[in-house]
This record gives sequence, structure tokens and C-alpha cells, in this order.
Amino acid sequence: MRKARSVFIWAVVTLCMIVLITLPVNLQTQLITSITVVTVMALIKILKGEGTWRLVALAFGTSIVLRYVYWRTTNTLPPLNQPENFIPGLLLYLAEMYSVAMLALSLFIVATPLPPRRSRAANPGRLPHVDVFVPTYNEDAGLLGNTLAAAKAMDYPADKLHVWLLDDGGTLQKRNSGKLLEAQAAAARHVELKQLCQDLDVTYLTRDRNDHAKAGNLNNGMKHSTGELIAVFDADHAPARDFLIETVGYFEDDPKLFLVQTPHFFINPDPLERNLRTFEKMPSENEMFYGIIQRGLDKWNAAFFCGSAAVLSRKALESQNGFSGISITEDCETALALHGSGWNSIYVDKPLIAGLQPATFASFIGQRSRWAQGMMQILRFRFPLLKRGLSIPQRLCYMSSTLFWLFPFPRTIFLFAPLFYLFFDLEIFTASGGEFLAYTLAYMLVNLMMQNYLYGSFRWPWISELYEYVQTVHLLPAVVSVMLNPRKPTFKVTAKDESIAVSRLSEISRPFFVIFAVQIIALVITIYRIYAEPYKADVTLVVGGWNVINLIMAGCALGVVSERGERALSRRVRVNRRCEFYANGKWYAASIEDVSVHGARLHIFNKHLDELIVGTPGEMRFRPYSGADLETLPLIVRNIEPSGDISNVGCQYVPKSALDHRLIADLMFANSDQWTQFQESRRRNPGLIRGTIWFLGLSLYQTSRGLVYFFRSMRPEREAQQQAAKVNAG
Repeated sequence: MRKARSVFIWAVVTLCMIVLITLPVNLQTQLITSITVVTVMALIKILKGEGTWRLVALAFGTSIVLRYVYWRTTNTLPPLNQPENFIPGLLLYLAEMYSVAMLALSLFIVATPLPPRRSRAANPGRLPHVDVFVPTYNEDAGLLGNTLAAAKAMDYPADKLHVWLLDDGGTLQKRNSGKLLEAQAAAARHVELKQLCQDLDVTYLTRDRNDHAKAGNLNNGMKHSTGELIAVFDADHAPARDFLIETVGYFEDDPKLFLVQTPHFFINPDPLERNLRTFEKMPSENEMFYGIIQRGLDKWNAAFFCGSAAVLSRKALESQNGFSGISITEDCETALALHGSGWNSIYVDKPLIAGLQPATFASFIGQRSRWAQGMMQILRFRFPLLKRGLSIPQRLCYMSSTLFWLFPFPRTIFLFAPLFYLFFDLEIFTASGGEFLAYTLAYMLVNLMMQNYLYGSFRWPWISELYEYVQTVHLLPAVVSVMLNPRKPTFKVTAKDESIAVSRLSEISRPFFVIFAVQIIALVITIYRIYAEPYKADVTLVVGGWNVINLIMAGCALGVVSERGERALSRRVRVNRRCEFYANGKWYAASIEDVSVHGARLHIFNKHLDELIVGTPGEMRFRPYSGADLETLPLIVRNIEPSGDISNVGCQYVPKSALDHRLIADLMFANSDQWTQFQESRRRNPGLIRGTIWFLGLSLYQTSRGLVYFFRSMRPEREAQQQAAKVNAG
């Protein structure tokens, strides 16, 4: 009886919604309705309405979106007998419907995400054996030493923790390569990493051939290990001491649990954050996914494996013959297979590892191309909507995760659509200026407000659009390629520990300047047509305004591809730990103020530093989190900056043994609370109006900076041409 009543209520509500959406009204009524809905949503946001009020606001916004979809479908498409208008008009319509569909999936997933899970401490008497896999291909031994040392230092019984370095850069295939230099490098790497593992009491493992890339490497690790659980860390992802204590306990509660995933936290900015200088004040791009979307997926038992910072059940993996390797995104593919077999997952929203992001724009695009191509392979080979064993919510969640990577297509259409009218006078959107104001502008505003409701302090206004735009230019051909030949893409390791010595334009920046120039020309044409064709001024203003929005985005992108030079090799993290500093035969009381993977900055009283000079070798003695005794780390002084009674002394580590790597890992990675505190310090919501004003200012500055970099880059070419002309003349 109750079920029948629920179905009846749902049917009535649906019928009322359809009537409201399709109700014919005049333009004035539509405009008043849109203004009313926007006002109500704004009031609920200003009054900080949560729970039911949040859903009410999203429902109001959904009504405007659906009203726009109905109007767009029934009133704005060009006639079929005008193919020059209809074809691009249909493409624009499909791009908008894709955006609406993705908004609908987002609402389903994150309208009411799970709150962060409470810590689940493991039972000390029932701790399972854990194998820790650190797969590597071409990463530096120093980077690996820090990660392995951090993994080895995790707070877990030593007899139940086994750390493995899975080296795919020193395989027999590579050591016997016909390319002499490649073979010599692989052989030297093989020897170096074996010695590193021996020093750190870690098991080194390689294999004969590099089959199935990372998935094959992990499966080879499974063949040689026996632990009940498997923790996976990327080569640059160093865990905090409490990683296992915070995660393994969940497996006691659910025998069908295959995954406990934690967020990926990065200690360095991505290229956008570094070049725009937003890392310290704005949430990183990945925080929207790990802070909101994964919690939404977790609600529907669809949180998936992200390749690292996770613990998996060996029993579950063996039920599916290990990690899946058909696509180049083995992590999501593996999770999809296990969810389809009835296994469960959990997401713990607490940063328990610290890793590195690509530093250059080219490496960033390479990483995202791999993600996009891998998700397209999953969509092609696994098609989650029809995957057996998945619940309906799980199907929708996986479709959202894979379909998202089609964004280069609609972004490209949104970029060029206004140019069809401005350059070729094509009418691909049949509407007046008033209709655009009442329907399209209201839809765009409500869309932005709904994003602000869903993601709030995790994603500032217009930032998602910027990230998608800068990726679209290079991801579009990558996605087209994998759609035409889904087996073509191969796994490529993303370069991480890079540095940029001097400021320069990215090597893949040219398309952004071309697009910017075309949009400047379109702006000039807009101004001309307003004066030359006043009878079409309302439409021209609307299309020209659309182009201006694209121009603002393109201008900001010029700053993104203008790479800033950095002196520091790695990002510093603020700490506050007491230590003792030794130099010139004396020990001095000091404090550690900030650290990186390469060095530390100390505060020492000036009166003790009379004989200290740059280049002085020294030592730093402090108490690690992992022990009660003081340990000593060798250093060399790199700079001295007097500041009142205290001097800032910059030191570089000089690791000479495995113990030194453990001390560096303890300084940098042991305390997970510092990552949480740093994230929370950036999470604030500027609101739609302030956020938009901030983005406009950012775009203006980055446009000018990008143009300065562009003209500087032209100078060497001019000088070379002049020099060549002189030589030829002589």
C-alpha cells in the first residue's frame, strides 16, 4: 500500500513538472519567472540554507534548466531546408544537451553526498598482513627512496607489513634491449634500485617483459606476495604514518569490501596553479573530485580505485584474475569489474599521502590525455550502462565518470559557435535578443548558481571552465584518436619531479595564441556589425557577448601556458619542530620552519652564527615521529638570511644512507594532519559575484602576462634572423 502511494505521488509530481515546463507563456512572464527563481536561489544561499532548503534551491534551478531545454528543442533549431544553418545549429544543440545531461548526473551523484567517514581504528589483535606495492618505471632513485622509507615507517606491526618496489624500468626486456644506451640505463637502474631496497629492507621485484604496463606490473607483484590486503602507492606518493591504521579496519566490517580509497593530496601546484599563482589561496582542481564527487559516488557504492593511495582485498582481486589491463586506466577498469561482481568500496575523505603533480603544461596535458583515452576505452569496451551486476545508481555513476571526458567536443563547439554568425552570418540559433535574455541568460546564471550549490568552497566560479578549455585544445585529437582506434593508446608514465629554470612559453602553447587572435578579430567584427547592421544589433550583441566570454577564457589561458621560472626544485611545507643544528664543531638550539624533499629552513639565534658561511657542512638532530631517540641528518648550508635576532638558514639534505631517507620522509610526510590543515585553509567560497569579479581581474592580468611572454619569445627569432642576414650580406 505504501509503495503504491509513493508511486502515485511520484507520478503526480512528474505530471505537474511536465505541465509547468511545457506551459506556453509570453516573454515577459518567462522573464519574471526566471528573475523570481534566481532571487529565491540567491536568498537560500545567502541565508546558508542546508539540507532540505538546499534541495529546494536545486529543484528551482532544475525547473529553469528543463524549461530552457523545452524551449531550446521546440523553438530555436534552424529549419531542415537550410543545411548550412541546421548542421552547425544541431551540433550546438547536442553540445548543450550533453552539458544538461552531465548536470543531471552531477545532481544525482552529489546533491546529497555522504559526510566524511569517521576514523575506523583497526583491532590491534586482528591486524591483517599487508603488502605495499610501489610500482615504478623511470622515477629517480631519490624520489623512490623517500616513498619507500615513508611506506616502511608506517605505524603498523613490522611482521605484518611487507613493502615491495615493483620496477618496470629494469626488466629483463629492457636490460637486453637492442638499443645500447637504453639497455645500459636499465642495467644501471636495476643495480641501483636493488641496493636501495636492500638498504631500506624493502623487497625489489622486476619481471621479464613489460606486458600490460602498470596493471601487469601489479599483477606480477601479486604472484610473488601473499598478504591479505594490498596497498598501492605511486612512486611519488609517500604515505603518512597513520595510513594503514586509518584504512585497514574497514575490511573487518564488510567481508565483501574490495577497496578503501583515500584522496590524492599534492604538495606542489599543477601548471595552472603555479602559473596563475593560486596554489596557496584556492582549492586545487582535484579537490572537487576528492572532496565532493568521490563522497557522492561513495553514497551509491561506486567510489572507484584511483591508482594509488588505496588498500585493496587480495581475495577480491583474485576473483577477477587481478588488476584489469584492457584499458590504460587500469584503476577505474578494475573497480568497475569488481563492483559488477558484487564487491563493495569505501571512500575515506582524509589526505593520508602526499604526492607530486606534473610541473609543466606539456606533462599535465600528457597525463590528462592518458586519463581521457583510458576512460574512452572503458566506455567502448566495458560500457557501464549495460554492465551486468551493477545497480542502476552504479551504472549512472560510472557513465558520469566516463562521459565526462567527452567535454572537448562541446567545449570546441561553444568556442567556435559565435564565429559562425560573426564571420559567415550563419543563423544557427534562431532567437531574438529578448528571448536570449529570458531563457538562455537565465539558464546560464542558474547553471552557475547550481554549480556553486554543489561544489561551493571546493571549486570557485569559472575555474572548471578554464581547466576544460586549456585541456580541450590538445585533448580533442587524443579523444578522436581513441574513438577511431580504441586499442591504439599505450600507457605512458607522467613526468613529475620536473623544474623550470627560466620563464618561457610552453612548447605546446601556439594554438592558444592563434585562437586568441581569431577572437580579437571577431570582437572587431562585432563592433563593426553593430554599427553597419543596426536592425540586427540585438542578436549581434548577444553573439558578441558570447565571444567576449570566450575571449576572457582564452586570455586567461595565455597566462596558463606562460611557464614561470622557479628557483626551488620542490614545494616547501611549513612545519614547527624543534631540533639541534651542528656546524663548525658546535651544537646550536634551532627550530625547523619549513621543509621540502630536498632541504629545510631553520631558525637560529644570530649570536651563534659568527663563523657560519654558505657551503658549510653540518648536521640536524631531531626526534622522529617513529622513535624516542634523536636522529641525525647530514646537511650543507645553502643560504643565510639575518632577520632581527634570528637568522633563516637554508639547508640542503646530503643523504648518505637508508636512514637518511627515512628521516627526510619523517620530516616531510609523517604527519597527515598538516595536509588536512593546508586544504582547509584554502577552502572558502567567494560566491558567484565576487568569484566572477576575481576571475575577470585574473584574466586581464594573465592576458597581458601571456602577451609579454609571447613578444619576448619572438625576440630571439628576430635576432637570429638579423644575424643570418648579416652573414649572408657579408
